[in-house]
Amino acid sequence: MIRAREDRVWISAGFFSLAGILLFVALAAAGLLAAAPEASYPPLTYLWHLTAFTLWQAFLSMALSVAFAVPVALALARRPSFPGRGFVVALMVLPLGLPVLPAVFGLVEIWGRQGLANDALVWFGAPRLSIYGLSGILIAHVFFNLPLAVRFLLTGLDATPRDEWRLAASLGFSRLSLFRFVEGPALLKALPGAAGLIFMLCMTSFTIILTLGGGPATSTLEVAIYQALKFDFDPARALALTLLQIVLTGFVFQVLRLAPDVEHARSTLSSRPFRPDARGAWALGVDSVIILVFTLFVAAPLVAAASAGVRADLFRLVSDPLFHRALSISLVIAISSGLLSTLLGYTLLQARRRFAPGSLARRSLGLTDFILLLPPLALGAGWFVLTLRLGWVGVGAPFAVIVINALMAMPFVARALGPSLDSHVHRTEHLALSLGVTGWNRLRLIDWPALKTPLLTALAFAMALSLGDLGAIALFGDDNFITLPALLYAKLGSYRGTDAAGLSLILGLVCLALMAPALRSFSAEGAHHG
Repeated sequence: MIRAREDRVWISAGFFSLAGILLFVALAAAGLLAAAPEASYPPLTYLWHLTAFTLWQAFLSMALSVAFAVPVALALARRPSFPGRGFVVALMVLPLGLPVLPAVFGLVEIWGRQGLANDALVWFGAPRLSIYGLSGILIAHVFFNLPLAVRFLLTGLDATPRDEWRLAASLGFSRLSLFRFVEGPALLKALPGAAGLIFMLCMTSFTIILTLGGGPATSTLEVAIYQALKFDFDPARALALTLLQIVLTGFVFQVLRLAPDVEHARSTLSSRPFRPDARGAWALGVDSVIILVFTLFVAAPLVAAASAGVRADLFRLVSDPLFHRALSISLVIAISSGLLSTLLGYTLLQARRRFAPGSLARRSLGLTDFILLLPPLALGAGWFVLTLRLGWVGVGAPFAVIVINALMAMPFVARALGPSLDSHVHRTEHLALSLGVTGWNRLRLIDWPALKTPLLTALAFAMALSLGDLGAIALFGDDNFITLPALLYAKLGSYRGTDAAGLSLILGLVCLALMAPALRSFSAEGAHHG
């Protein structure tokens, strides 16, 4: 009886949350559809060019990220314990919550025409790379997605049973045989999931393309949606581009769902396996160089951005009333989006687990995965048109930005909460029911102490992602409704590089402060790996 009543509460809350999300999406679609007949649809040649470049840059970004991730993951798997490993593991998480614009600023410092990386290329006899255009897009996408790919592949390698390593050692496998029979199969299981997710992230990339694209020849569907509304106010073109992007992301998403979930495939063995290929000075030297190059590739732009920011007139920047407005609006949006995303994610997860696997209700409540299908610019475009037509821009803009940012963070919230919630419920469900502890008392006495860390981690990531987002605010923003990323982008657009550097530092520090608990937990996990 007690169990049935609690199930009804969570199921009702879950479907109420689902209905609210679907209503928000439906109103966005209605806004675009209502305005679409007033404009002409884009020609097929234009759509073909956008689609071709969107897919091409996503494929190249994915291929480079995965190709570079393989040796890094292998080296880290062979070296489960070394000084600084916790820092390297935390560095693999940092780009997930880091605002794009500060990182882009650091990449320009390192990979710009006079940057250290290009100087090194010239020293080795190679031509300089341009940080703008396709090469710049690829560099930025690899910077953000290489750590993600390494984490995926490393998780797959960690799931390899210890008995396989013991058998390989007893048979005296060569380095090539170890890769062929042990490491290779583990990587092949993890590669499809990593490649598919990175491809989708790069296909829907917005800020990187907007800042480093360099012109119409390197525009993608996401940027074209923004340009269609912000500069041309052509809802028909925005609608056509949105539908095309949903079809493309839907196809990739279905392929991605076929890949095994390596995040839940970790080996439960408490001791690390014996690695015969880790012995010898040559193996140690090669692994050390690979890990060092990876660390420098990810850390150098961050250090460069921080160094440039310190040289800015920070006191003048933080004294500017426009900065005060941008900071306050950013924090309100980040906190509101983070709380909403965490609440929605937790409610849907609680409701979803009360249905049998494979049931229609369970699949319907698993909405967090399908949110990846929705381009944030498409949702923003619909609400932009809707609020403009109804005259609700002043009230509707903050509401739309908060909800869009919350929805975009929900997949990360589900990743952070889902495994911990399942494990916690499996351990405590029967005991709590036998003691009659339900409702608020269960949340306070049983669930909160056990789930506090994953809940706060999910909240921190959701707030950091919202704080650094430029997507929705790019449509709605003006001098009265401006966030730190929008202010930073405006400084970059007006060639005020010193001010942009200072704002990059401030924005990055605020996001790091929000992510600090999560980074500490990942760092400790990496330091005590194995």
